[in-house]
Amino acid sequence: MQHRALAGLSAIAAFAILASSQALAQTVITIEPEQRTRIKEYVVREHVRPAPIRERVVVGATVPAEVELAPVPTTWGVPAVRNYRYFYWDDRVVFVEPSSRRIVHIVD
Repeated sequence: MQHRALAGLSAIAAFAILASSQALAQTVITIEPEQRTRIKEYVVREHVRPAPIRERVVVGATVPAEVELAPVPTTWGVPAVRNYRYFYWDDRVVFVEPSSRRIVHIVD
């Protein structure tokens, strides 16, 4: 009986690890070099104004409420970022998860 209980707990633990690793995998954003070029060309061509931000801009940081987040243009053709918002800062395009305002990716 004890062996079955341990087997059940092992299965639950394995499932929990798998579920958490899948959740982490969903936050990985892949942007191909030609997509990066398209994004950078857009912000230059459209004269996107840099955000006036003095806080540290790194993945995982929270963006202050006064920083305006723009919707990602469909013309970029980058499905990996369509559900995010962005701002331009220090020659970088910064992608943000809109509900938490956490930075998820930075394009140099």
